[in-house]
Amino acid sequence: MRDTFEKELNKLHVLFAEMGMMVNEAISHSVKAFSDHDNELAQEVILRDKKINECENELESLTLELIALYQPVTTDLRDVITVLKASSDIERIGDHAVSISRATIKMKGTRRIPEIEVEIAKMGEQACVMVEQVLDAYIKNDEEQAYQIADDDHKLDNALESIRDKCLKFMQNDPKTVVSGSHYTLVATYLERIGDYVTNVCEWVIFLKKGEIVELNKDHEEKR
Repeated sequence: MRDTFEKELNKLHVLFAEMGMMVNEAISHSVKAFSDHDNELAQEVILRDKKINECENELESLTLELIALYQPVTTDLRDVITVLKASSDIERIGDHAVSISRATIKMKGTRRIPEIEVEIAKMGEQACVMVEQVLDAYIKNDEEQAYQIADDDHKLDNALESIRDKCLKFMQNDPKTVVSGSHYTLVATYLERIGDYVTNVCEWVIFLKKGEIVELNKDHEEKR
């Protein structure tokens, strides 16, 4: 019975890791598509999101089945709950990759602001790094790494504020940049929200290790 449960639990972790890799690729490709004005790559990200959604649905079904069949407790239950909750946050990150890709397509024909695009590219790189790192922390069950990743979320918060301010100035001085400025602000907001979901996953990594919920983004939520 125990061996069977552990095999099923390992299956969950493997599926979660596969889903994480797909989402990590989606974020990387969506940021690259936006920076390169690559509508074809953006469309690929949108189409591949279906696979990510299917993966989350399968994870949810398997975790609930595992709870019903084996009625795990203590550490085992934390393992199952962590997969269930973290997979939901990872799926939401994939949704934001889709939103960035859709913004890329909508940007066609609008007035570009190279200065803003450079900042968004840097912000995108930071978001990609955070997603990659939190998946690594999850796989390694690394509590300390989870804390460090969550601390980096302020970098995305600051980048969003900077981009918002600069977009506003451009739009006030040149009405032709209003549409593009609005898209830039939206994309920066999506990237900042990715940081929030990464922080949520960090909380689940810590929960798995310590057995308690630590609200790493509490100050951020209050600020909002």
